[in-house]
Amino acid sequence: MQAEGAQRVSGCQPSSGASVLATIGLNAHHGDDLFGSPFPREINVNVIAVPDEQDAFGHGILDYHMGNASQEIRERDDGYVSVTGGPDAYFRTIDEWPSHERDALRFVKGRVLDVGCGAGRVALHLQEEGMNVTGIDNSRLAIEVCRERGLDKARVLSFSLLSQRTGRFDTLVFYGSNFGLFGDYKQAKLILRKLYRMTPLGARILAQTTDPYQTGEPLHLEYHRMNRQKGRMGGQLRLRMRYKAYATPWMNWLLASRSEMALIVEETGWKVRQFVGGGPNYVAVLERERNSSVP
Repeated sequence: MQAEGAQRVSGCQPSSGASVLATIGLNAHHGDDLFGSPFPREINVNVIAVPDEQDAFGHGILDYHMGNASQEIRERDDGYVSVTGGPDAYFRTIDEWPSHERDALRFVKGRVLDVGCGAGRVALHLQEEGMNVTGIDNSRLAIEVCRERGLDKARVLSFSLLSQRTGRFDTLVFYGSNFGLFGDYKQAKLILRKLYRMTPLGARILAQTTDPYQTGEPLHLEYHRMNRQKGRMGGQLRLRMRYKAYATPWMNWLLASRSEMALIVEETGWKVRQFVGGGPNYVAVLERERNSSVP
């Protein structure tokens, strides 16, 4: 996913508490009750892999891997269409990565799970560094490409089906803006609590995302306003990806400012250890606490 814009908009960065809730469109009194099902009804969350006709992501990756030019299209539910950085970005070596992604790697430790690994750029780099890393993706084609590129541990698995049977990991990496997989405010808290129960004390999450409010684009600002009117976070996108004749199902994709990220993490058993990156794109380094009160 690409940043929606790099220009800061005055007054769009909430600070904490009730002001954050007001800014992202949530009523502090009602809280999570404003949200429906945590997963979009169009997506069957019980499937391990996305059906081939919906695998726009995987087909673009495979074509690029085979040496064919390919471009990935993102379509938002308000009709806004943009060209993403993929699939070229999914094959870049570490010297081509954004600085915040490179810098945040110093927090990686132990057994690593690369969630939504795509063509395997992160997992392959960590493997070359001697780390025990597994990549998962719900695209069979993407996992095939990972294996062809030399990733030893690559599994076809939807993030929604992640469980203790998947393994015990010390670091979970969500690069390429894959914090978006957390979907919305309520689902993000549920997922973090689930991950708390699956990970050891001191485990870390590296969540890359974009502050959606650092933009001057009127269409994005109007989209934020529309979201708040519907009781959503301003940066909760409803989108699908397209490539040639392939299109993913419509899905919720979450972007969050740093203060929104801190609010999401509250009462989940995780804490923000550090934000890496000074612009709209950043990595939130979350660390698992000892917290017996997590439901």
